[in-house]
Amino acid sequence: MFSEKSQEKKLPPGQSPIKRIPRWSIDHLGITKVNPHLTLETYTLTIDGEVENPVKLSWKDFAALPFVVSVSDFHCVEGWSVRDCRWEGVRLSEIESLVKPRAVAKAVTFESADSYTTSLFREELAGNDVLLAYRLNGKPLEEGYGFPVRLVVPRKYAYKSALWVVHVRFTREKELGFWERRGYSDTADVWKNDRFRR
Repeated sequence: MFSEKSQEKKLPPGQSPIKRIPRWSIDHLGITKVNPHLTLETYTLTIDGEVENPVKLSWKDFAALPFVVSVSDFHCVEGWSVRDCRWEGVRLSEIESLVKPRAVAKAVTFESADSYTTSLFREELAGNDVLLAYRLNGKPLEEGYGFPVRLVVPRKYAYKSALWVVHVRFTREKELGFWERRGYSDTADVWKNDRFRR
């Protein structure tokens, strides 16, 4: 199990602790559509772009990949943080081993079932705590938490941790996602209080 130990004595600047992550459908407004109502029977994760071995994984295929448990804090750009979230899922390094990105692949765009997108450089996804997660605190993700698979990038604000991920695309250039095109920071570094594009 990986546990985020750096900075454990304090929260990032401008953050206040709350007890649990708000569920999208109940506690938060939707973005492009309200919860896409995915099912395990029909779920498909497409991984393609600048890779040698593009794949389409069923839920059964994805769940069969090696998984890890990672404990980290979760930070929202709105100013709240939840301590010690216990995520279970597949590291991005495992995904890279599967699809073998080409040398020209500098970034990865994540697309959600509700058309939401966000993008990160590959080096930002290299941490042991960066997961395509399917369990939170010992339970399968609820729909409002991104069921069945969501991205978790603890060192970034939560808008980089896309819910309902259905497409992972390796790209030559970094692409601006939903919130980044609307003025939010593309780096989203929680420790630098980097919330909005300057």
